[in-house]
Amino acid sequence: MAATSYYFLLLILTFVTATLDQANSQLSTNYYKSTCPKALSIVRAGVIAAIKNETRVGASLLRLHFHDCFVNGCDGSVLLDDTANFIGEKTAVPNNNSARGFNVVDQIKANLEKACPRVVSCADILAIAARDSVVVFGGPSWKVRLGRRDSTTASRAAANTSIPPPTSNLSALISSFSAQGLSLKNMVALSGGHTVGKARCTSFRGHIYNDSNIDTSFARSLQQRCPRRGNDNVLANLDRQTPTCFDNLYYKNLLNKKGLLHSDQQLFNGNSADFLVKRYAASISVFFKDFARGMIKMGNIKPLTGSAGQIRINCRKIN
Repeated sequence: MAATSYYFLLLILTFVTATLDQANSQLSTNYYKSTCPKALSIVRAGVIAAIKNETRVGASLLRLHFHDCFVNGCDGSVLLDDTANFIGEKTAVPNNNSARGFNVVDQIKANLEKACPRVVSCADILAIAARDSVVVFGGPSWKVRLGRRDSTTASRAAANTSIPPPTSNLSALISSFSAQGLSLKNMVALSGGHTVGKARCTSFRGHIYNDSNIDTSFARSLQQRCPRRGNDNVLANLDRQTPTCFDNLYYKNLLNKKGLLHSDQQLFNGNSADFLVKRYAASISVFFKDFARGMIKMGNIKPLTGSAGQIRINCRKIN
């Protein structure tokens, strides 16, 4: 009986692994080589122009890809507007009055539709734009696997439960990333995306008033702009020194108890993630390598391929 159970479990694991491998194998770094050869350059030009117009939007585009992939896979669902038939993800707690960059995606999609109609998916635009934003900020590059298709629905409920909030402790972060097939190393490396961008007062208020694992002077300086009540939308840099440069100062700040979010400082708080924070603080090249690998792995979360989903003409609505 034990042997039978073992082989049955092995069969199930083999099937699951084969299914995941099949989905990932359908993604290719040269997917649009013949169908839309200028796709990558069109997206890159759109990202560069957008960041030139507003630097912060690069971090917003990186975050959009993350928030897309963590909710039922990398399928462009985060881009869908609400309709009479369903409520999308834009008004979910992690996204409401927070997710940005939708207009940039719209413009890139419009340019792609002119060049090669109904070919490049919105989900792939998010994956490419995230990479290009990191590169513009001076970070690592990687070959983006492409061929995702777009969802025809969205889930606010899943967005509310799948995207880890800034109040998360380490165990919650590990569980959230693990649910997506991402390891502790992936989680700590991908959190380094917070080396660029900003966060609202409402996201870090609890950390600067209630937590003890924060530098006193750092907390006091933030309290001057973010009171206990009000000013919810006041912004602070996630990386206080170089918020528009993709570097490893985010980790060095954690070593000095100067992480902006509660969830940030949880990565260096006398626990299992400490050694990775120290490693990335000591070597920007190691951080870059692991971040790129983490982005590739995250981009492979449950993509719609083959005949599943669709290629949206307008990223905000299904065809």
